[in-house]
Amino acid sequence: MSAGAGTLHVVSTPIGHLGDLSPRAVEVLQHVTAILAEDTRHTRILCDRFAIRTPLLAYHEHNEASRVPGLVARLVAGESFALVSDAGTPLLSDPGDRLVRAAIAAGVTVSPVPGPSALLAALVVSGLPAERFTFLGFLARKGRERSEAIETIVAAPHTVVLYEAPARVAETLRALEAAGAGARPAVLARELTKQFETIVRGTVREVAAAAEAEPPRGEVVLVIGAGAPEALDPSDLERQAAAWRAEGQAPREVMRRLMEERGAPRNLAYRIAHA
Repeated sequence: MSAGAGTLHVVSTPIGHLGDLSPRAVEVLQHVTAILAEDTRHTRILCDRFAIRTPLLAYHEHNEASRVPGLVARLVAGESFALVSDAGTPLLSDPGDRLVRAAIAAGVTVSPVPGPSALLAALVVSGLPAERFTFLGFLARKGRERSEAIETIVAAPHTVVLYEAPARVAETLRALEAAGAGARPAVLARELTKQFETIVRGTVREVAAAAEAEPPRGEVVLVIGAGAPEALDPSDLERQAAAWRAEGQAPREVMRRLMEERGAPRNLAYRIAHA
């Protein structure tokens, strides 16, 4: 590490309930040179609540490229900063990775101040296996990148956690259903730790219907369970497909049923249906 350099603290802040800010986080925020905030107006509310008078500097996706060289130079010169996001743990679908990488490359100490995280909060209350999981952040809104993400979720042999804008929750769940994951267990976690915290559990199909009936508001995390191993056994799927074909069903119908009734990924269902 660079002699005399400062420290870049990556500080987790509350995702809703201000009581979740740790005493150590308060101490760090009070004593650094400045707090690098995604939205200074939002972070000022938190600082006022805990009598933190440290200067705030805007650091977000639109200025991080221009900010990083100057911040790293100041870190190397001995100043210390706290990097925060609007809520939760920085870098998880929030700005910060560019600065962290640059600080490490410059020999600056990067220190975590752990705390709230929406993805972990949703995962631990979901009731789904948490020993192994994949976090996908926000899915692309359209195009090939979105299609590939949907396929990744459907093919995942373990729990998947993702963020989604409230207006697109039902659409995303219906896309998963269309790809063959309609029977998968799913959890919609909304406004975690806040006054209107809501947890909706069911299958992907059921949670999609609930989101359509009462569109969610606020921050949303989706947790999608893995498919049942037996439902994805290719030999079993092939036997089922052969039986449906023997009944006179067209390959397209066989493919649809393999996806919707047996949870088969689209590519596998297509191959088996057209065998």
